[in-house]
Amino acid sequence: MNFFCGVLFLVCSTIMFLGTTAAQQVSTPAPVPVLVENEPHHHLVLKNAFVEVMRVTVPPGESTLFHTHSHDGAAISLANNITTQQKPDEAEGPQLPFKLGGVSVRTLTDGSFTHRVHNVGSSPFDVLDVEFLQRPKQASEPVAPVAAENANARIYNWILSPGVTAAQHTHVRSYLIVAVTPMTLKMTAPDGKSLTEEVKAGEFHWVDAKVTHTLANGGSTEGQIVEIELK
Repeated sequence: MNFFCGVLFLVCSTIMFLGTTAAQQVSTPAPVPVLVENEPHHHLVLKNAFVEVMRVTVPPGESTLFHTHSHDGAAISLANNITTQQKPDEAEGPQLPFKLGGVSVRTLTDGSFTHRVHNVGSSPFDVLDVEFLQRPKQASEPVAPVAAENANARIYNWILSPGVTAAQHTHVRSYLIVAVTPMTLKMTAPDGKSLTEEVKAGEFHWVDAKVTHTLANGGSTEGQIVEIELK
């Protein structure tokens, strides 16, 4: 190789190296978060003046988009799973186990919360997510032992063995009743009138009336019912 070709080779190599370095230094802009109700893995199943209910399903290995929650909320896990969470411009967090029937509440401290969820488990991530759009103006008292609560709602968690009946209680506020597991659910009023239903996991019903009842497991396997009552 003569001197001219050698110099040309070095110049070209330097240009290529600088170009590669410059390309590597270009940062990828952070994705723009979507509203939670527009995130494809969040499926809206109920919305009224008080709550927005979404069934969140993420297959193994997939992640949600970065999405923003703008209201306090509650979540009920409908499956055993492992996930990680990530906030914008932060590293992916540690693995978090989700247990079937686990209940939790979310209280926003900054007006909103943005993240994405990555399913690192071997089964679908399946959660019922409830966003509280507003709460009654006057506070109410608990009607049963409280499993979790925030400023908007209380969660009552009934795990019923076959043949067991929960204590009678009265809901004075609107509430969401959720079947975490399939079961034969028997609901009985003080006058003895009762309704028995075969409920499936994830089924729910919004009740906008004062109700006094007991909940009983009329089946042969343990069942779980969760009631989310507005405060």
